[in-house]
Amino acid sequence: MNKKLILLWIVSVFYLSAYSQQSVNFSGKIISSESAGIAGASIYLLNTNFRTATNENGDFTLINIPAGNYNIQVSAIGYATVNKPINLLYNQSEFTIQLNESNQQLEEITVSAQKRDENVQQIPFSITTLSAKQVNDYKLWNSKDITAIVPNLYAANPGDNRNVTSIRGIATTSYDPAVATYIDGVNQFGLDSYIARLMDVEQIEVLRGPQGTLYGRNAMGGVINIITKQPTNEVRGFAGLDFGNYGQQRYSIGLRGPLAKDKLFLGVAGLYDQQSGFYTNDFYNSKFDKQHGFIGNYYLKFLATSRLALTLNVKHNENRNNGAFPLVSSLENALIDPFKVNQNGVGKMVDNLLNSSLSVNYFGSAFNFSSQTAYQTNYRYYTKPIDGDFSPIDGVAVVNNYGKPWNKVKTGTQEFRFTSPASSVSAFKWIAGTYGFYQDNPARQGTHFGEDAILYGADFPNFTLISTNKKHGYGIAVYGQGTYTINPWLDFTLGARYDYEHKTQSILGEFQMDGGEAMVTRSDTSSKAIFIAFSPKASMIYHLTELHNLYATYSKGFRAGGISDLSSVPDQGPLYMYKPEYSNNFELGSKNTFWNNRLRVNLAVFYTQVTDAQVPTLILPDAITVIRNAGKLRSKGAELELAATPLKGLEVNYSLGYVDAKYTDLKTPSQGTIVNLNGNRQVFTPDVTSMLALQYGYNLGTAQKMKLIARGEWRYLGNQYFDLANQLEQKAYSLFNARLGISTKKCDVFLWSSNIANKKYVDYAYDFGAAHLGNPQTYGISLSTNF
Repeated sequence: MNKKLILLWIVSVFYLSAYSQQSVNFSGKIISSESAGIAGASIYLLNTNFRTATNENGDFTLINIPAGNYNIQVSAIGYATVNKPINLLYNQSEFTIQLNESNQQLEEITVSAQKRDENVQQIPFSITTLSAKQVNDYKLWNSKDITAIVPNLYAANPGDNRNVTSIRGIATTSYDPAVATYIDGVNQFGLDSYIARLMDVEQIEVLRGPQGTLYGRNAMGGVINIITKQPTNEVRGFAGLDFGNYGQQRYSIGLRGPLAKDKLFLGVAGLYDQQSGFYTNDFYNSKFDKQHGFIGNYYLKFLATSRLALTLNVKHNENRNNGAFPLVSSLENALIDPFKVNQNGVGKMVDNLLNSSLSVNYFGSAFNFSSQTAYQTNYRYYTKPIDGDFSPIDGVAVVNNYGKPWNKVKTGTQEFRFTSPASSVSAFKWIAGTYGFYQDNPARQGTHFGEDAILYGADFPNFTLISTNKKHGYGIAVYGQGTYTINPWLDFTLGARYDYEHKTQSILGEFQMDGGEAMVTRSDTSSKAIFIAFSPKASMIYHLTELHNLYATYSKGFRAGGISDLSSVPDQGPLYMYKPEYSNNFELGSKNTFWNNRLRVNLAVFYTQVTDAQVPTLILPDAITVIRNAGKLRSKGAELELAATPLKGLEVNYSLGYVDAKYTDLKTPSQGTIVNLNGNRQVFTPDVTSMLALQYGYNLGTAQKMKLIARGEWRYLGNQYFDLANQLEQKAYSLFNARLGISTKKCDVFLWSSNIANKKYVDYAYDFGAAHLGNPQTYGISLSTNF
């Protein structure tokens, strides 16, 4: 079976590479508003492999392009990106595009949200984009830092550097996320196997609302699509140093360029960071969450022909945390004596992630074809047992260092995709594909009861309960979507996806006295489950003008079902199958550009219904989550995004989100009874998110384009709850951030501070009360250079 698939793939690639049609050459010049040529500007024909850069005079040439209609994107450092349609039916030699400085005009944004490059203002659903410049301006070092920048998005760290994200009240409550994260087209399959650090980012796209048709499982709340910078014919590099309080140090470096011009390209980037920790452990009178890590990103791209490209991408991330889970037993205690814990069990968390992919992209006259094969693995363990009772007593500890065969998640994915060609003049644009995955997750974890175990209900001390859960899963999906342009003012889109998923799981329970042999308490037992999902989508967009659009969208999403784990609490019923969670989402919106592309205003209202809601129950002291389908959720709200350059050098960004997410049917078991929680609010969902950013750049000189840049940010997050009973609450709070520095064409120096007022707030809490605080006031200096 596998050999046949490989043979079919090889034959397809060679057949596609041999396909040809009439070609043209395309030359032009990129100039500034002063009519001077711009060197190093990037030229890209959207949805093709054709890319180049201008020479020192601003000139460029693309050769052997199939004749047809295209959209061209032009970008350069310090200038606003523009997109323009172009008709290439004959050779063109005097095509000129003018770029304006980025502080005079908003960029025209291209996204790959629908798995083809398009203008974000022409897509009929809500998308927030962050460019490389904005990632730097906002000082985004981790994907959770986009909280409130994106309306109705909340992300938090539960204490182990795995982000838990919600969008529009659709919250991640298990290891199957509710918001899918993609990095360079690869689905970060679960909370175990995604990379949270941000480095060398080209663009971040956040798609709000269910994206089941094109993205499938676990995109119920939306998709975070992270795209890193790729190598081209231009040799480019960067280096950065960041130093701050709490021992913060970051060192980054990268280099991209051709090994053989127009044929072979290499990109290498790396980041090392460390900090001494925000928390102090009173038990040992030492820093608790001292940590360091390294992330690497490597590209090798081969342009076999102007139409066929192969890209190998490897990412790896090593994290070391001396004091994972800096948790305090209650929200009240966490805020009364902030950033202090009192734990006797401290072990180093070792977290090793590998994410690799091979992509093949073919650009043809009849269709475009792409293939992506990806493999991810994560090996995560604690070198010594870590505290499970978050107190100084020798009560409960968590053990999972049972060797490499255990707690190492492995996932393989394969996607084949066909799309209508970029050069097509047809009114119908289409996409179709298939996606498959396989996952292996052998988990073994022990709950150790120490000398003081009797205080936690144990009959005697010094023993370990070991739970072994072996999980295997595979799935396949087929999908398709088409957009028909009825006339220049109206587009209709219809799409659908069919997913089939098969899961198996086996469990084994053991009892082991300290120093003794393990004895079986629950014999090896297994179960399997099959899940099927159908995800349709329908939308329309009406173009009032080229700059003003109205749209309406219906979409259905789902989160994968599963089988519950074995825990140390026998009555929790392991191998219980819970069904997928489904949602129906309705959205109306308006996307508008005003004032000669100096003001952008986007509005959206949405209504979401969730059935078979997956409700989590955290089993202690194991820290194992058991899932049940226990209710229905209704979420409704509105969003506003505004971007403007009202004055030369002044940039204004504002986002506002309001969401009312409540359970209309929720009954959960508690101490032998059923508790009715109808009307309670969803967890990890602030009712309001708001962000205002003002940045002003003042020219200090023209030779090196030196600027003094001052920036201020205000983020506001409304009331939210951390448990379904709505007993654990964080009241609304504000955070203030600022940057001040000098920027030139080649280097930047900035002073910065986050959470200037040193606001103490809980950003995550478990339903049993243990709380993790958001970061305190931090400040430092950043130095960077681009070459």
